[in-house]
Amino acid sequence: MSNAGDPSASIESSVGYFGEVGLKAVLQRVSRACVAVEGKTVGEIAGGLVVLLGVADGDTEEDGRWLASKCAQLRIFEDDDGRMNRSVLEISGDVLLISQFTLLADCRKGRRPSFTGAARPSEGEELYERFAAHLRDEGLFVATGRFGARMAVELTNEGPVTVIIDSSERLRNRRGGRNGV
Repeated sequence: MSNAGDPSASIESSVGYFGEVGLKAVLQRVSRACVAVEGKTVGEIAGGLVVLLGVADGDTEEDGRWLASKCAQLRIFEDDDGRMNRSVLEISGDVLLISQFTLLADCRKGRRPSFTGAARPSEGEELYERFAAHLRDEGLFVATGRFGARMAVELTNEGPVTVIIDSSERLRNRRGGRNGV
């Protein structure tokens, strides 16, 4: 039976080892953070979010736009009552964006992770740069590391608060099924 014209066909074709392929981000709420390359600071923020970003093979501009908006608007900062009710935008925080292909590690077999699900470096860098631009379009100051470089990241995680987001979540409804499928 043909999948032509089936709206779920494109979703089904993007299914990877762990479900739908998606841009992955680890967000950490921080009071300060910096990144250095070869001992020299290349990016620094006083407070806001550190975003570790993993780009998978098959990720799209739409994934990046959706995830950037989610990162900018996610309410994980405390309000006056101590409740997580404010976004990084609402607290006038900044973002330190770090590329991290190791978020795509497949550790199911053996003892050495496989990174075959990560995007090729040229594609990964392009989507990483576009993701930074989308964050800036949301109104955020964005400091970055250096794509593909060996980096030393220092941060003070506040809370601690750490959240993991995958852009494939935009395809699922709250009950675990897929939207529109």
